Amino acid sequence: MNSAVVSVTLPLALAVIMFGLGLSLTVDDFARVARNPKVVAIALACQIVVLPLVAFGLVLLFELPPILAVGMMLLAASPGGATANLFSHLFRGDVALNVSLTAVNSMLSVVTLPLMVNFALGYFEPVDDTGAVGLQFGKVLQVFLLVLVPVIVGMVLRRIATSFAERMDRPVRIASAAILVFVVVVGVAAERSNVSDYVIDVGAITALFCLVSLTAGYWIPRRLGIAPRQAIACSMEVGIHNSAIAITIAISVLGSTEMAVPAAVYAVTMSPMAALVGWLISRRSIPADSAPDLAPVES
Repeated sequence: MNSAVVSVTLPLALAVIMFGLGLSLTVDDFARVARNPKVVAIALACQIVVLPLVAFGLVLLFELPPILAVGMMLLAASPGGATANLFSHLFRGDVALNVSLTAVNSMLSVVTLPLMVNFALGYFEPVDDTGAVGLQFGKVLQVFLLVLVPVIVGMVLRRIATSFAERMDRPVRIASAAILVFVVVVGVAAERSNVSDYVIDVGAITALFCLVSLTAGYWIPRRLGIAPRQAIACSMEVGIHNSAIAITIAISVLGSTEMAVPAAVYAVTMSPMAALVGWLISRRSIPADSAPDLAPVES
């Protein structure tokens, strides 16, 4: 792959996406977590604990090659994104909860993502054309810079120039969506000679992972007494991952285009799966006395 794309374009693309996320966040999105700890704790447990276990089990079940296995674990460790908010809104979920979960999970992923990837690298011991792949301290720092710094910059800008941030919110969201498509296309194009083989290898596992994630994200909170609207929000947050993070880290940080394939294939299957599950779980009418949104979403 062209080195300029790897070293400049992909990290810049991810920075724009995370900056857009920061523009949509306020301090109250984090304060809301402390006011509603139960639902947040359940959703984060699903995201941080349940999903990696599911991905690990599926990887062993499908006997994926090591490099693709690490790619699946990288995908499972990636946080949710703005797309989860959209699907939550479409299916009458608590969008305010989605915003809070995305905010907290994005921050936590700076720690949890390197830990999960290092575990996967140690367990599966992948080797690509450049030799062994590793996530050393310098690369962990790069993950921190790619994921967290743009979010903080966006939040600061919203704080000190609220009107400007609100005007920029929609254009940045549109740009982020376009950039996400670009990142996926780059990830697929990088391995275009092997795309058909990889789709066969990871198509079923990524679709099944997405289905299990969405289902567990709804079913577990409901079994633990969470109201339907919050459970729908949890489903979308847990089931819809920020594949741009996984693709960018795989290609530009870990230097492996093969490792990006699961996230790229997942990005294609994610939306139809989320639409299907969202339609199924929202078919039951939400009771009138169902818990309201945790707090209104700021425009």
